[in-house]
Amino acid sequence: MKIAVYPGTFDPITYGHIDVIKKSLKIFDKLIVATTNNTDKDYFFSIDERIDIINNSLFKDLKFDRKRIKVISFNNLTIELCKKYNASAIIRGLRAVSDFEYEFQLAGMNKKLNSKIETMFLMSDVENQIISSKFVKEIVNLGGDINRFVTKYTAKMLRNKY
Repeated sequence: MKIAVYPGTFDPITYGHIDVIKKSLKIFDKLIVATTNNTDKDYFFSIDERIDIINNSLFKDLKFDRKRIKVISFNNLTIELCKKYNASAIIRGLRAVSDFEYEFQLAGMNKKLNSKIETMFLMSDVENQIISSKFVKEIVNLGGDINRFVTKYTAKMLRNKY
């Protein structure tokens, strides 16, 4: 069974993230969607809220197969997650060229930590490449329509938070 880990903050999950998940499932049998709980970062949603939003977005709004996706939180190295779940790859999403330098360095460090784990870069579809969690939060805060950027459940949770 081919397993990959898709780590991120997912604060909140967007259709850009979901495109990457869909593409990952074409390559891997199982995907671990891992939302970080790094204490050095300020999050809009708590870790429990993010887990809830991801689960409801993927499994209720979009009807993804629960057997193929596991949603978890983590606060350790992604390489350690790969070891724990017997994953052979880390999935990273790219939106723009500006993402590449950071992601390239991160992939290099992960390769140094464990040469058996590959990093795969996947891009969301063109119409979703401009979506970022930061912009979605700003749009909803200013009263804009975010339904094209996130699932129904995520939109509801964002509106409730503001």
